[in-house]
Amino acid sequence: MEVYLDNSATTRPYAEVCSAMFDTMNNNYGNPSSLHKLGIEAERAVKTAKERVAAAIKADPSEILFTSGGTESDNLALLGAAAANRGRHILTTPLEHPAIMSVLPVLRDRGYKVEYIPVDSDGRVMLDRFEKMIKADTVLVSAMLVNNEIGTLEPIAEMTEILKKKRPGALMHTDAVQGFGKVPINVNSMRVDMISISSHKIHGPKGVGALYVRRGTKLKPTIYGGGQQTNLRSGTENVPGIVGFGVAAMMASQDLDKKAERIAALRKRLEAGLLRLDDIKINTPNCCAPHILNVSFGGVRSEVMLHSLEMSDIYVSSGSACSSHKKEPSYVLTEIGVKPRMIDGSIRFSLSEFTTAEQIDEVIQAVEKIAPRLRRLNMR
Repeated sequence: MEVYLDNSATTRPYAEVCSAMFDTMNNNYGNPSSLHKLGIEAERAVKTAKERVAAAIKADPSEILFTSGGTESDNLALLGAAAANRGRHILTTPLEHPAIMSVLPVLRDRGYKVEYIPVDSDGRVMLDRFEKMIKADTVLVSAMLVNNEIGTLEPIAEMTEILKKKRPGALMHTDAVQGFGKVPINVNSMRVDMISISSHKIHGPKGVGALYVRRGTKLKPTIYGGGQQTNLRSGTENVPGIVGFGVAAMMASQDLDKKAERIAALRKRLEAGLLRLDDIKINTPNCCAPHILNVSFGGVRSEVMLHSLEMSDIYVSSGSACSSHKKEPSYVLTEIGVKPRMIDGSIRFSLSEFTTAEQIDEVIQAVEKIAPRLRRLNMR
């Protein structure tokens, strides 16, 4: 039995998503910018998808900007907002996704001062320290909703409230790629200005995402061309991908609380089973999203564990899929104080609504056999 527990890297698309995309490619292939019937039908399909994505986060459809994925959404949020608004000071956390971290040197080169908000051993932002770091020229704060490696839930609504009281003109952005479709998101209660989301993390297609931009927020484009999407993101829309994204957003948001409760119970079942082993450390805190469990196995190399599980048709990750090609230790685990020995043996298990209790039990049994054997080999 194949057990896929790498859902934070990507998810298996819903059958309904595949069907909708296939139908769109075959029968609704017009350019949404064309004025004839086929173009109008394509434009209508994009409009429907936009309404579905907006409904999933309680936004207005006019506030949804389609992109090629979470990375582009993050890039546009940081670069576009910084360029369009007054202020030269930017705050973020040291645990952000590479789609944020890789943009920061670019902003520094353009004259912006970037500072990192301290986090505690759970990876949560220290709100008192954050408040003191806000300055008169703070233009933007960016903090992820759910950490992609350890699953920590950040207090985004509280951060936004603090920011808006102290610096009303500053913008708040959250990378919600790992939170979208896993935890409730309400743009009105969170009061954020921008939210990055991605399709392939919620059982939709790869290569499509969105940036929520609150009405009235100033943003400069990073892609120029034909002026699509109100001149903020030029380029012919990926209609099949957008349609698939819309279906995925609609389905993922249905009965979200029940799904999250079930997935969280399975994560706890996995955690309890793994805790029977010696010399392990749970890196995921209690204040976490339902689907991520990061565990360190002492005396075991994570890549060896990963491939040993793969031989049993069990698929997991040794960290963030977007930085797994790098050889440096996880900066997320390093920041929260995990010892290098345990970082070297960290595995991320990430569940989905398709995960079953039987699969969880199979993973526990497999790890119980593999970990002691790998430790013996490592001691030779």
